[in-house]
Amino acid sequence: MKKLIVFDLDGTLAPSKSALGTDMAALLHDLLGIVKVAVISGGDWPQFEKQLLSNLPQDERLVNLSVLPTCGTKFFQYSSEWKKLYSEDFTAKEKEQITSSLQKAFGEAGFKIEREWGEEIEDRGSQITFSALGQQAPLAEKEKWDPDFAKRKKIKALLDPLIPGFSVRLGGATSIDVTKPGIDKAYGIRKLRDLLGISLKDMIYIGDALFPGGNDYPAEQAGVVSIPVRGPDDTKRVIETIIACLDGDQKA
Repeated sequence: MKKLIVFDLDGTLAPSKSALGTDMAALLHDLLGIVKVAVISGGDWPQFEKQLLSNLPQDERLVNLSVLPTCGTKFFQYSSEWKKLYSEDFTAKEKEQITSSLQKAFGEAGFKIEREWGEEIEDRGSQITFSALGQQAPLAEKEKWDPDFAKRKKIKALLDPLIPGFSVRLGGATSIDVTKPGIDKAYGIRKLRDLLGISLKDMIYIGDALFPGGNDYPAEQAGVVSIPVRGPDDTKRVIETIIACLDGDQKA
């Protein structure tokens, strides 16, 4: 019987930078009642608070939830309140190198952006995130810009040689996430294994970017059974199936 269900956030549990839907919140609450759950995403802690945590019932089931912002470079657990267990932050020099390289790669890719909503590059401490249309772009605009990841794959191909000592992954609707080398969602998965004492074979990972270069792909490479989804509606069906299976196993 699986002991830990791990989710991506944007594009999996909720649309990019949008709040968890009522139905999804209810399903996650039900799931937390029978199994441990973790969420790993490129977003930072404030985004988790706004999208995920503020939309879940604030009850004793939160002790079964682990939250790993910025692709697993931070780890939070609940025990009467949320506490940070670690954060793999960049140095000032590393941040400068990554930021200038992102700007250069995007310029060389040649994509024309007619309008931006906020800053393109966000310093999340342990992760630098590039958002092509700006951090506050409307969801409808983001979904139109790069639905098949083709534009970001081109930018990544230009970026990789500029910062070979860092991990570059595609996530969200318009984002590129940069973390320290070897620190990605596979790193987060291994931290879950070590801190929760749950083996990789007892986990399931669910995400919308489970392809080479996607920021969910390292979780699959780590050896966790992974389920690709195309959006929150797919995820709801997966959760319903998991609840039916796990609840049935417990009753048996």
